[in-house]
Amino acid sequence: MGAKNRVIAGDYAGCVVVSGLGTVQIGIGLFKKNLVLDSTTVEGYELVTDEHRKSASSGVARGLIGGALLGPVGMLAGGLSAKNKGTYTVAIQFKDGKNSLLEVDDKIYKILVQRCF
Repeated sequence: MGAKNRVIAGDYAGCVVVSGLGTVQIGIGLFKKNLVLDSTTVEGYELVTDEHRKSASSGVARGLIGGALLGPVGMLAGGLSAKNKGTYTVAIQFKDGKNSLLEVDDKIYKILVQRCF
């Protein structure tokens, strides 16, 4: 099973993540403009990997690591990682203070990294 290309937790949960013409966007809804993910909207991002979980030996430490990523939503990040090759779980912190946890494929992840650099 491939990546969902969705926001799986946090702000915009359930929204689809799309790419086109060299951009990555969160599809917010029918009557709202899509949210472009680039250096003008994203404060920071972090790839959530198995190393994040393995480096923390206790549930408390994992919660703290998750809290550092996404606050309350971060606890979900501690239990999620890229389980399939070519699937990435990415924590996004927006400049407006919102946070999202995305699951995306290799193509979208590469564009996201380039646009947020």
